[in-house]
Amino acid sequence: MQTKNFNIKGLTNEEVLQARSKYGYNKLEAKKEYYFFEAIRSLVKEPMVILLLVASAIYFISGNIGDGIFLSSATVLVAAISLYQDSRSRNALEKLKTFSEPKCKVIRNGKTEDIKSENLVVGDSLIVEEGGTVAGDGIIVHSNDFSVNESILTGESLSVYKDKTKADHKVYQGTLVSGGLAIVTVTAIGNETQLGKIGKSIEEIQKEKTPLELQINNFVKKMAIVGAIIFIIVWAINYYHSHNILDSLLKALTLAMSILPEEIPVAFTTFMALGAWRLMKLGVIVKQIKTVETLGSATIICTDKTGTITENRMSLARLFTLSSNKIFNINDTLSTAEKELIKIAMWASEPIPFDPMEIALHNAYKNSVQRDERSQYAMVHEYPLGGKPPMMTHIFKNIEGKRIIAAKGAPEALMAISNLSTIEKEHINKAIETITAEGYRVLGVADTNFEGDNYPKTQQDFQFNFKGIVAFYDPPKKNIASVLEDFRLAGIKVKIITGDNALTTRAIAKEIGFKGFEKSMSGDELMQLNDTELRQKVEDTSIFTRMFPQAKLKIINALKANKEIVAMTGDGVNDGPALKAAHIGIAMGKKGTEIAKQAATLILLEDDLSKMVDAIAMGRRIYANLKKAIQYIISIHIPIILTVFIPLALGWEFPNIFYPVHIIFLELIMGPTCSIIYENEPIEKNSMLQKPRPFTVTFFNGKELTTSIVQGLIITLGVLMVYQYGIQHDYSESLTRSMVFTTLIAANIFLTLVNRSFYYSVLTTLKYKNKLVPLIIGITITITASLLFIPPFTKFFKFETLSFSQLFISILTGFIAVIWYEIVKWNKRKKNRN
Repeated sequence: MQTKNFNIKGLTNEEVLQARSKYGYNKLEAKKEYYFFEAIRSLVKEPMVILLLVASAIYFISGNIGDGIFLSSATVLVAAISLYQDSRSRNALEKLKTFSEPKCKVIRNGKTEDIKSENLVVGDSLIVEEGGTVAGDGIIVHSNDFSVNESILTGESLSVYKDKTKADHKVYQGTLVSGGLAIVTVTAIGNETQLGKIGKSIEEIQKEKTPLELQINNFVKKMAIVGAIIFIIVWAINYYHSHNILDSLLKALTLAMSILPEEIPVAFTTFMALGAWRLMKLGVIVKQIKTVETLGSATIICTDKTGTITENRMSLARLFTLSSNKIFNINDTLSTAEKELIKIAMWASEPIPFDPMEIALHNAYKNSVQRDERSQYAMVHEYPLGGKPPMMTHIFKNIEGKRIIAAKGAPEALMAISNLSTIEKEHINKAIETITAEGYRVLGVADTNFEGDNYPKTQQDFQFNFKGIVAFYDPPKKNIASVLEDFRLAGIKVKIITGDNALTTRAIAKEIGFKGFEKSMSGDELMQLNDTELRQKVEDTSIFTRMFPQAKLKIINALKANKEIVAMTGDGVNDGPALKAAHIGIAMGKKGTEIAKQAATLILLEDDLSKMVDAIAMGRRIYANLKKAIQYIISIHIPIILTVFIPLALGWEFPNIFYPVHIIFLELIMGPTCSIIYENEPIEKNSMLQKPRPFTVTFFNGKELTTSIVQGLIITLGVLMVYQYGIQHDYSESLTRSMVFTTLIAANIFLTLVNRSFYYSVLTTLKYKNKLVPLIIGITITITASLLFIPPFTKFFKFETLSFSQLFISILTGFIAVIWYEIVKWNKRKKNRN
């Protein structure tokens, strides 16, 4: 039974264009957002921008017009960089949003087409089926046991059954199809739908703070408080000595600028948004940005078998008829009994098949009969897939009143409600064992007769006649063995969770070399365990068969209780609860239902599990690079803060060695370094050979923070030694400032190179492909040389041109203050080799 048998042709191409010109696109147009003005407004609230504006104003008031103009220009430059970073992040998210647009199925020109939901028009014949989301408001013109969940509009979680004969025969955009199939004539799209009118959009990306984001914001707030306290102390000290309120205020602002690590939140936002964009280019859609930071922590992947481990290319391969008690190859010469088995299995399938097994059954029926009867029958009742283990039943009737009642599903489900003798059950079980041992997926097939139209409430209330078994072969994907090996090397355990039976799953698992294929557990067995037993079993068992929604959810929750970070793949309606419960829910882009995609946090566009290896690698890369960026920021801020504070606090000869112009210049160098260079760093070669990072690990404790502080303190020591060197040699304040500034710039450049890896040597990391490293460092060196050797710039920044020996001392000190960490890295590699 194909679409044409419903006598629905749908719109023509010309009618589609006319409808679109009249009603527009199927989009929920929200209130227009002016991103530029929003970004400007948030910029004005930034502490660094406020400090720069205040410092500029003080310079202008005190008559230092040149310094005031420079700081004003620097404010504009800082704002421009922030706007650029914000634009990059927003553009990445917009592309992501566009790429993850839902699709729908329509009848046009008499044919079924898959289109983007936004291209749906008023008058379209929309096909909505189990697991999908309704793309527009409409009126039902045909349905088979159709039910829909309208909780998004009504708040009522129970499904509502609808058909064209009922008073309520309308469906609404955004609602979820719980069961069956319907063809709907679209009456409203976009803002004219019920969903549009009440102003809800389920497509909006949720903006919620992640644990890491909260940690970063908390850290920056604490630094701001520290900055405010020290600002008051420094202002008081300077005012005590000079009694000049504006001058002392300016010097206090200098220190406040040096303390604020405003690059950290910018780096976080940039890394996460661009990380999501990079994943999209790999064929992985990230629906929630927080997933990017979770990816590198995944310890377990729970994967379906069909379509994930296997090709989902079902071909009918074997037949077993109970009447003959024989197993047949589909290519054998088939008798009437085998053809009848195929026929009943086809009638038990959806009239418009979308499942690969049902498509195979429809094709086998077409090839095995002389007269195709599908056009003569209409479905009058349907029992959707349900039960434990599952089965489904369809009832068809022709114009003469002849009825076909056919069921298919797990053999044990049909055996339980068929009138079978003990010997017949033994024959069936033996056939199942023989067929599944070869890796075939089996379905039982049955039919029955029923008089009257008062059908039983459940399909299990029928008394069925068990006819036989149809078996399908779904070959493993060619790359799956290497994918599983990649997960193993990365320290990630794999669990197979499938609705298929144990023997078929074991056979496929054995074929692909899956470790632990010998042990499996069924959904029913799992439900009998208490929480303690369950937590132990989910760790020890790698294959779970005959799974149903509650069992899947129990596995995910038990793994989470064991402190595992769980990724879960799924594609069906009944995968929704487990996908939502997992830390990383992964839906399949091609065969996944809309319900699965909505519940998931990731979508694999090509249904290829190898992309999860790429995604986890990308997650680890993003996290590692963000960690490098933040450690760099902390390390380089320490010497800036202490170089400003210590001479003043200890009463050294030149207590205010830096002015705001110097601090802002250093900030302008640090921003691009951490956000541009480190974001573009490639993944380190040992990243996918390490155990997953514990999800509780933060940037601001333990070894990483200690490393950053020690690096910062040693750079400070080097800078202050150069400071004292200048004083001891009776250098002027401007010459001493030049040497101190050059030492800081040199340390900054060497720190950038050394911190590209906290394990591999700088000689190794110099070979990493990152074109931005020589570009940013080259720009830094060029500008610094201009400040030191071009007289107008030198005078403006209150520098003096350095001699070769002075320049050499400054660069050498900066080099030594950083390069010592190479010894630490060498020691790490030595221990690792041992």
